[in-house]
Amino acid sequence: MKKNTYQAKGHLIDSGLFSKIVNTILEEGLDYSVEDIKIGKQQDEQSIVKFSISAQTDQELDNILKKISPLGVFSLNEENATFVIADKDKHAPQNFYSTTNHKTEVFYNNKWNEVHDQRMDAVIKKENSGILRCLKLRDVKKGDNILIEGESVRVFPPQIESNTNGFSFMSNDVSSERRGETAVSKIVNEIQEIKKRNGKVVVVAGPVVIHTGGADYLAALIRNGYIDGFLGGNAIAVHDLESRFLGTSLGVDVQSGKVTEHGHNHHMKAINIIYGQGSIENAINNGILKEGLMYEIIKNKIPYCLAGSIRDDGPLPETVNDMIEAQAQYASIIKDADMILMLSTMLHSIGTGNMTPSSVKTICVDINPAVVTKLSDRGTGQAIGIVSDVGLFLKNLSEKLNCN
Repeated sequence: MKKNTYQAKGHLIDSGLFSKIVNTILEEGLDYSVEDIKIGKQQDEQSIVKFSISAQTDQELDNILKKISPLGVFSLNEENATFVIADKDKHAPQNFYSTTNHKTEVFYNNKWNEVHDQRMDAVIKKENSGILRCLKLRDVKKGDNILIEGESVRVFPPQIESNTNGFSFMSNDVSSERRGETAVSKIVNEIQEIKKRNGKVVVVAGPVVIHTGGADYLAALIRNGYIDGFLGGNAIAVHDLESRFLGTSLGVDVQSGKVTEHGHNHHMKAINIIYGQGSIENAINNGILKEGLMYEIIKNKIPYCLAGSIRDDGPLPETVNDMIEAQAQYASIIKDADMILMLSTMLHSIGTGNMTPSSVKTICVDINPAVVTKLSDRGTGQAIGIVSDVGLFLKNLSEKLNCN
């Protein structure tokens, strides 16, 4: 019989995290024994649980650690990490450690070291300076020192570091929010706190923002300095431009809500106008485009990226059609973000979530409650879902922040 000792520290009881740890151990057919426990009595006090796991083989212990490590469990063996040199570009050692999106530390040089640029599905590289950094597999270079699996890693899921999610709206991950104003008020307070400390708010948005009449409200948030980065696809820019040039969005009149004759080709006409100018920025500088979402983004010099896809018409000159480059730009824009607002775009929300540390406050607004569920299924477990018409949500948000 093999036996190892582990520890978990944080708000384990009130968050239900220790129950998840125990259930995971039992589901694997293994046994555990609590050796020491200290339960925090006050709201700001953490609990510490020291426990052992018994198994038939070392392999079973290795496997269970892989499953409970993302829950904040780490081995008390404190073995120094092992790094293996990559033998060629884009190729890590076969037993490389694959990261989560949670804050991570690695035991190396007889101390715990923070991992930088945290994101899921990455390797950990030890740089010549000794700094540990997350790196996409495709960015691995021959000669890089890559961390391999072992007992030298500990992670900090959000539940570990805080026993109360001060930013939750209700107990459910997805909330239809009995009073929409309540959700918006909490977001307003949070945004104001972020801006007071010169923090960063990034928006990820889909074309539904335009279709539902939310573009002007989002533009006002940008104009008033509340948004520090913008991510989307070709479509949201196209339909914003269509609404400015032709008064429609996807051929539907933005004022009356009625389908216009030959409106199906309006988005192509908008693209053609931009082609004639050479770029959206040129259209602004030449006085052709005088208002709107893209106008405010460019005029206010907000970092943005329009990531292309196989569905795109045009696409617009500013659209980034190289997916690797688009991913890099997305990652750069969300770096050090304090909050990400995901507005009615499943594709870009999931993509952004995969690049975002779990410590970042993430709000997903969509009329479809399944969107935030899919976000969570793909690793963005910190996302709070608000089931709402995104246009109405942006209107309320803009008004409460006194934007005009």
